[in-house]
Amino acid sequence: MKLHIIGCHAATPRHLTHPSAQVLEAGGHMILIDCGEGTQMELRRYRIKFSRISHIFISHLHGDHFFGLPGLVSTFRLLGREKPLHIYGPKGIKEAITLLLKLGDSWTQYPLHFHELASDAPECIFEDSSLKVTTLPLLHRVYTNGFLFQATPGPRTLDPVKAREYGIDRAYFQKIKQGEDVPDADGNLVSHTLVSHPPPPPPSYAYCSDTAYKPELARWIQGVDLLYHEATFQEREASLAPKTGHSTARDAARIAREAGVGRLLLGHFSTRYKDQQGFLREASEIFPEVELAADGKVLQW
Repeated sequence: MKLHIIGCHAATPRHLTHPSAQVLEAGGHMILIDCGEGTQMELRRYRIKFSRISHIFISHLHGDHFFGLPGLVSTFRLLGREKPLHIYGPKGIKEAITLLLKLGDSWTQYPLHFHELASDAPECIFEDSSLKVTTLPLLHRVYTNGFLFQATPGPRTLDPVKAREYGIDRAYFQKIKQGEDVPDADGNLVSHTLVSHPPPPPPSYAYCSDTAYKPELARWIQGVDLLYHEATFQEREASLAPKTGHSTARDAARIAREAGVGRLLLGHFSTRYKDQQGFLREASEIFPEVELAADGKVLQW
């Protein structure tokens, strides 16, 4: 997986701080996660071929997470897009986008599919042979989801020495990699576990946008490789977090520790803070494998 941070700041866009947007490359897909104002300009700035985007996941209908979407939909139209675009987001997102298209008499010439979400429990909303996407209901002022991206496990690794010892014909090697038991030279069935090794754990990513501290979240993302969790406030403004439906850096670190994640990536910083190192210091006291998101940052695993 490869993650491009397009914007990782809260509230209004500014010259050097941009609202929430990310591009995830996973399972052969290029996926846009949230689309704050100015996202398409930043995609151009970072030379990301956004024409490859076919799936867009919107966490909630606050402007700093989706005001860039109408413009992007319109730009795809102007560029002559023909392939379908799938948009996943809270109920109401279809009305918001199609109203603008209607008023501007600018309907897309490409298929535009909306998948509106309303469940308060995690649900699988996309799955193919290489990737699965599950919602993570969050705790914010409006209906909000995070998203869990899980790559599909790859084929098993064949042990050719063991396969020869068991007298297994090469014609069965592919079935072994697929986890099937196969016959030896005498017709006896040989377990695939004896002649192959499990595939490496598939990569995974959890995106948790605006949310107050929610303990259940840790259970849903156990062992994820990388967790992006909002950290709007530092401890001196911790009293504002539950009131506004946001988290502190320490809240994010608690979720990371309880979920046993590989790495924690903090973002959605309030622009009131000039020193973002404070987020890092406060979170690392609880969970050491932590780093700060930054506009333009790229991570790969």
